[in-house]
Amino acid sequence: MRRFAKAPLVLMVVLLAAFALLFVACDPAEEEAAATNPTDNPWTEGEDLSGTEVEIFGAFVDTDAQNFRDSMQPFIEQTGIDVVYEGSGDFEALITVRAEGGDPPDIAAFPQPGLMYDLVDGGHLIDVLSFMDRDYLEGQYAEDWLAIAEHGGIMAGVWYRASVKSLVWYSPQLFEEEGYEIPETWDELIALSDQMVADGHTPWSIGIESAGATGWVATDWIEDIMLRTAPPEAYDDWVTGDLPFASDEVRRAVELMSEIWLNDDYVLGGTTSILTVPFGDAINPIVMDPPRAAMHRQAQFILGFLPEGEDIEIGTDLDIFYFPMIDEEYGEPVLTAGDVFGMMQDRPEVQAVMRYLTQGESTRAWLEFGGFVSPHEDTPLDWYPTELDRGIAEIMLEADTVRFDASDMMPGAVGTGSFWTGMVDYIQGDDLDTVLQRIDDSWPDD
Repeated sequence: MRRFAKAPLVLMVVLLAAFALLFVACDPAEEEAAATNPTDNPWTEGEDLSGTEVEIFGAFVDTDAQNFRDSMQPFIEQTGIDVVYEGSGDFEALITVRAEGGDPPDIAAFPQPGLMYDLVDGGHLIDVLSFMDRDYLEGQYAEDWLAIAEHGGIMAGVWYRASVKSLVWYSPQLFEEEGYEIPETWDELIALSDQMVADGHTPWSIGIESAGATGWVATDWIEDIMLRTAPPEAYDDWVTGDLPFASDEVRRAVELMSEIWLNDDYVLGGTTSILTVPFGDAINPIVMDPPRAAMHRQAQFILGFLPEGEDIEIGTDLDIFYFPMIDEEYGEPVLTAGDVFGMMQDRPEVQAVMRYLTQGESTRAWLEFGGFVSPHEDTPLDWYPTELDRGIAEIMLEADTVRFDASDMMPGAVGTGSFWTGMVDYIQGDDLDTVLQRIDDSWPDD
């Protein structure tokens, strides 16, 4: 143990006086006040808004809710504005009830732009451009993201989280053992699938069972293919109903998907398994030892469905490649999902929160937790915790075109109704032209 010699009395008095002054100078309350100046931040525009409260209502629950609260903590500490987040699995139904009942939250976190559009049409959302410059937003987001947030002549919200869907998960072990190369075009993908069959392997694992939502996996494939075989404007027209499902563009996308889905040599268990295997279980054959299938197309969230208790190493047991281009003229687009925050109450503290949400800093705590992609242009790649997370982020940032999940933006009767069920009917054997016309017939008249 280290020991100190006794000091003379005079020296002790001097030291005690010095310590007393030190404690006065470092009074905790004063230190906190000095470190947290509520006007010294880029979000409140010089106003002291400490002591105010902002309510955010969204669909984040459990771990996601806590990750979001953690991401808001720097803002709370710097501004003194208390941000209260409430999450619900019934968000989609409750937000409409609250808006129409005169009890809207200050900010709503929408996982589906289509739902946000409905509330814009009802006059429940405030134009972000009423207090933010478009030039500023163009510096924070790619134009494609801003275009998705615009509706009814207003900028209805700001983007917070993105999820990349244009991913193929594969078995590095199998690829290395057989010398397979990552395909960069659709033709190469089909040729690779043929080679795998010739080598005695099953190329694909696909499952779409999802209780009342069965069929959405097929819609994601069709959307990804549409972005690779038709102009972005055609995709946008399809979302709004101006391009019918019975069009040549949509029909071709379904037919290309069918080259894989309806080939029983390609798919583990054939079409029967496609219809009966839960979508969250469909990645499991890729990580088995040995793998029962080589590839699985799904968004980044599928990592949350990997078998518990298994020692699965990313990069060794499982990895990704970009869902390849089809028609070269449409480059390398990316299909996404995500969360957009709309402002429903107009007060200075609510505006301050919205400004914060436009910056990558607002996502940092969640992003560093993993499984998250920031759509903000000012988010550095070194914030991402793993090589996989950085790779997914780079796929989105380098995309030639970014478009949101089409079914999430279509009217509910179609996007989460007849489109889903129509794809199930088609896989079960119904005629494609009949299915596509049925979906068109379900489109709301207005």
